Amino acid sequence: MKKEEFFNKVNQISSLNDLAIKEALKYQDSLAKPPHSLGILEDLAVKLAGITGKVHNSVDKCALVVFASDNGVADEGVSSTPQEVTLKQTINLTLGKTGAATLSKIYGNDLYVIDVGVKSSTEGTKVIQKKIRPCTSNLRYGPAMSKEEAYQALIIGFETIEELKDQYDCFGLGEMGIGNTTTSAAVLSLIAKRPVEELVGKGAGLTEEAYKNKIQVIKDGIAVNKPDCNDIIDIVSKVGGFDLISMAGAYLGCAYYHKPVVIDGFISSVAANIAARINDKVKLYLIPSHGSFEIGTKISFSLLGLKPLFNFNMRLGEGSGCPLTFSILKGACGIMNEMATFEESDINDDYLQDIRIGDKFSVHK
Repeated sequence: MKKEEFFNKVNQISSLNDLAIKEALKYQDSLAKPPHSLGILEDLAVKLAGITGKVHNSVDKCALVVFASDNGVADEGVSSTPQEVTLKQTINLTLGKTGAATLSKIYGNDLYVIDVGVKSSTEGTKVIQKKIRPCTSNLRYGPAMSKEEAYQALIIGFETIEELKDQYDCFGLGEMGIGNTTTSAAVLSLIAKRPVEELVGKGAGLTEEAYKNKIQVIKDGIAVNKPDCNDIIDIVSKVGGFDLISMAGAYLGCAYYHKPVVIDGFISSVAANIAARINDKVKLYLIPSHGSFEIGTKISFSLLGLKPLFNFNMRLGEGSGCPLTFSILKGACGIMNEMATFEESDINDDYLQDIRIGDKFSVHK
């Protein structure tokens, strides 16, 4: 796909289907329960209706898509984990041996792992080969990548969803790459226009000295590269990562093809913010999962206008929150598809009249 075709499609991303939303709300009012008594599950069912244009939906077929890439900034000691772990865990994902892979297997979700920039070769494994180049450059001393490479990563993400869209009801996005909490914090600080210190966490675990070094490395990278805060491609090409930008392209692909897509934690929420800077309507198609332990997560989600569905103090990444969220979405669909209406239950619902016209428990005023 050429860059012009990519942006032509992205610019066509539409708002949610208002008629389907109204019909879903009306149908929920007919179900044998007090209004909004199933809370967020009802909200999710309505959102799915807006995304798909159908009142009754299913998420029986879900896929977690993980983009893997190394980051040159890892040379600066910003992670406690050796860079070669990217390669090992990228392969282990395909073998069902990592946290996200195990959860995907338990919940019956398919998993796709895509090499967009792993430093070592993943050929001869089950990893899908879409490598832009082996590892980004060290952002402390110059741009992590060229703008053309950033566009290439966006298109890879979009095309991945394009290739899989007919097989799945819902997608979740994850990443694998040592050093990517550093690139995520750098990108988010520029998008949110917030001090680096407010956004940088200890990742997989850092000493206090290494943590301070991580903050300084990001500050140095921003000072050296001088990204244009009004140009998201300039930001991500200078201080981002191939995994981040590929995820952003995949979010845009899901929105274009009207597929609900689950955000994992900190890193994938930053990728969602990148996508939103390209087309703000992508936010309408996003389903949050967990509140990551990383300190920048709250700010990242707030920029998207979203709140995590749950908080288990998770910070693994990989898309590990997505399989759990798929199961929640299945519950939301089950309410709409399996629950009896008042009429079917032979229940007179006149007793709910006061609630429906504005009682404090009502959400439909």
